[in-house]
Amino acid sequence: MSIASTKPSSGTPLSSESRTNGSAATRILNFVDGFSKRHIGPSPSDLETMLATVGFDSLEGLSDATVPRDIRLESELVIPEARGEREFLSALKTIAGKNKVHRSCIGMGYTDTVTPPVILRNVLENPGWYTQYTPYQAEIAQGRLEALLNFQTMIADLTGLPLAGASLLDEATAAAEAMTMCYSIASHKKTGFWASDDCHPQTLSLLQTRADGLGIDLKIGPVEEIDFEHGEGGLCGLLVQYPTTDGRIEDYRDVAEKAKQCGCMTVASADILGLTVLTPPGEWGADICVGSAQRFGVPMGLGGPHAAYIATHEKHARKLPGRIIGISKDVHGNRALRMAIQTREQHIRRDKATSNICTAQALLAIISSFYGVYHGPEGLTDIARRTQAYTAALAKGLARLGHETLGGGPIFDTIRIRLGKGRTHAARQVADAARERLINLREYDDGTLGVTLDETADRALVADLLAAFNFGHYTGFDVDELVNEADADGTLDLGAFARTSDFMTHEVFHSYRSETELLRYIFKLMGRDLSLANSMIPLGSCTMKLNGTSEMIPVTWPEFANIHPFAPDVQWRGYTHMFRELERWLCEVTGFAAVSLQPNAGSQGEYAGLLVIRAYHEHMAKSEGRENVRNVCLIPTSAHGTNPASAVMAGMKVVAIKCDDRGDIDMDDLRAKASKHADHLSALMITYPSTHGVFEPTIREVCDVIHQHGGQVYMDGANMNAQVGLTSPGICGADVCHLNLHKTFCIPHGGGGPGMGPIGVAKQLVPFLPGHPVERPDTAGEFAIGPVAAAPYGSPSILTISYVYIALMGAAGLKKATQVAILNANYMAKRLSEHYDVLYTDANGFVAHEFIIDCRSFEKTAGIKTDDIAKRLMDYGFHAPTMSWPVAGTLMIEPTESESKEELDRFCDALIAIRKEIQAIEDGQMDRDDNPLHNAPHTMHEIGSDDWSHPYSREQAAWPAAWLRDAKFWPTVGRIDNTYGDRNLVCSCIPMSDYEQ
Repeated sequence: MSIASTKPSSGTPLSSESRTNGSAATRILNFVDGFSKRHIGPSPSDLETMLATVGFDSLEGLSDATVPRDIRLESELVIPEARGEREFLSALKTIAGKNKVHRSCIGMGYTDTVTPPVILRNVLENPGWYTQYTPYQAEIAQGRLEALLNFQTMIADLTGLPLAGASLLDEATAAAEAMTMCYSIASHKKTGFWASDDCHPQTLSLLQTRADGLGIDLKIGPVEEIDFEHGEGGLCGLLVQYPTTDGRIEDYRDVAEKAKQCGCMTVASADILGLTVLTPPGEWGADICVGSAQRFGVPMGLGGPHAAYIATHEKHARKLPGRIIGISKDVHGNRALRMAIQTREQHIRRDKATSNICTAQALLAIISSFYGVYHGPEGLTDIARRTQAYTAALAKGLARLGHETLGGGPIFDTIRIRLGKGRTHAARQVADAARERLINLREYDDGTLGVTLDETADRALVADLLAAFNFGHYTGFDVDELVNEADADGTLDLGAFARTSDFMTHEVFHSYRSETELLRYIFKLMGRDLSLANSMIPLGSCTMKLNGTSEMIPVTWPEFANIHPFAPDVQWRGYTHMFRELERWLCEVTGFAAVSLQPNAGSQGEYAGLLVIRAYHEHMAKSEGRENVRNVCLIPTSAHGTNPASAVMAGMKVVAIKCDDRGDIDMDDLRAKASKHADHLSALMITYPSTHGVFEPTIREVCDVIHQHGGQVYMDGANMNAQVGLTSPGICGADVCHLNLHKTFCIPHGGGGPGMGPIGVAKQLVPFLPGHPVERPDTAGEFAIGPVAAAPYGSPSILTISYVYIALMGAAGLKKATQVAILNANYMAKRLSEHYDVLYTDANGFVAHEFIIDCRSFEKTAGIKTDDIAKRLMDYGFHAPTMSWPVAGTLMIEPTESESKEELDRFCDALIAIRKEIQAIEDGQMDRDDNPLHNAPHTMHEIGSDDWSHPYSREQAAWPAAWLRDAKFWPTVGRIDNTYGDRNLVCSCIPMSDYEQ
């Protein structure tokens, strides 16, 4: 089907849309740095040309033609008028000033850290790193893949386990994933899981949330009381904290051995810095090790984003959640990196997936890996020893003051203190004295206090802490003397717990000690990755739009970056101000009653939304005196794979709904399935616009059918980029929607994470929004479900990005962004329809903000697959669109509103040129086997080689378009052999001698 060529004009003329209220004299007073006109790519004249191409003279006319009238917003969004960039950043600085940055000694898995400036400026704040997409096209992602491989190697070495993943969302989530992994390895025949009660409280609470949905019988109790017979079939796994949440270093060798004898897996949640000096879990018998890499150079940010890690034995590779980076080879036999075992990706395995996690924390893992490269094993060990020495000095000083350090064993970075006799009720007085010195302590319910030190600790901090424990009076103790005392009496001796094995021996961790060398290494790797700094990334459903520099600036402000997630809330009033405004704006955008900001990825948002629905049904059943049996989740066959995976994690049974020939939900099948499962219907999961890129006109009817049969409607927010300002999930009839802030609201993808997936809910679901055991979010409901993320507000530091974006765009800018996204898609579809079939359109021949071109016939006529087109686009300097999803043999294209007409035309020209090359193969003018598509991408090494035997020229191979002479992005490897890599799985850095071979 080709895109419609004409449509009657309607709506307001384009010229009036760009008018500013007021006279000509007053308009000159408007902000020159207005953001909307810079965020939206096409110029006013380009918009007129593009609208004419698709048959309209206004954006309103196009909106009327594409968005069903019965779900159109009747009024403008109630969001403040757009602010100028400089003006709003100045205002935000004032808001940030309400946050008070104290020295946080709370611990609990979060510590202050030093991000080396060379990494802060050139990775965290560099769009060449933060605007990359997930490395599905490995040939143009070799730089970040190498950085992630370094991360995996570092984690494998530190944990003493040979196989590490490329990152997970946070430590508590990683622990929950490890529990699920144990359950899966036991083939669900063992339902018991034991978690030590001295794990971090947020981890224990999140384990409970996860266990409830999966039917795992979780028991929380002392390690000494482990019952390996707990649960049906016994324990599938157990979790210990190493060191414990209050700092004790325990010997788990016997526990791990006993677990092994009972067929039970041992999971260790381990401090990453501690592993530089402590015996690694893999050496004392742990089967899985998880933890947070936050203290390796990533700011606390009130809880995120941070990279969690997971490591295990190679035999469990296919059970490992998340992503693994592996080493393979390219078509020329050269070493090449790619995501290993890609069949584990959730959009393929769906309800059989090991997890719903398809988002990692790639950017944060990359930062931590560069931190490891920067310091090397010697530097990391020095940081650990220094931290330990200050902790030991503190313990010695406290002893002089008559206080008791609990535990009695070796000390690393955390101690728990019982105040001296007669002072047991003075804990609050000590905590207050510490706060007067801008220090936060951990306060236990039993009157004891906890202190965790980190790499930022110094003599002054120890002196201030001792003064606080001396009830506000400086002691005059010499810190150096205290350290010498600790050294002399063996307090610094870790004894049997001391690490004796080498780690991080690979050359990469010993080669970049000077800033010059590290800077060059960072930029060498960056140059191997295509990002938005190079060209558009037209991935359908993934929305790679501009991440404005002004949006990114506040992320690393100390007032946002250096706040502990469990600091007293009076210290983060600036965050609170931002949360409340952002929640109001997101409620306005979605049409919902309340929003929870806790889910720290889109996949977590899906999971959280379904848990809320589940809790609602359970509550209703209880109040009505009946057993809750609503556990069926209807999901269209076109849905993203995380949808069924999330439903299974939430304890639901997945029932598929057919789609018709147009890609729309088959209404007859929906009615039949809803009726069949009426007594058990819990939810429908739907994406809108559909995953086929069309506004389905039956959306309200779909929602009504579900409601009539007692279910709730969950809307996947992947395509909110086409809704904002024109319609909303609430108007459509949905009850829950997660918002991919890394899609619609401009948080960058960071090469595969970070992301945020807050959920909006209708009024009846508000009481069930997620809570937290440590700091209850303001949005937690009366009947709150357990936490879905380690921190109460997920990854707050990157919420500043969406906050700034919405403030700079204003209501009018947000609506125009949506309209231009729809225009850009229809413009491209119109241009390409003369060369490719546009697979799905609405009844008028239009698409929403993305569209699908059909490439299925090319394999038969020319032997060309979508993979060949994707690799050939690299020769043109582009990332491929989404391949073979939701329909095999197709490409789904989403231009977003941020790309200029020039860039859209350049991409269209590339696809048109490729179609002509396919035609040449079909006509016999090009060899069916030896052609530019089959051999793509072409590397600089190949083009410059003396050996060129192809029947086409080097010019056609590498410079098939004129613009490539001006700027050319070179893939650093040829086409990668994924099959070879999966059959020869190598997921850590190999010796340098292997490269020579």
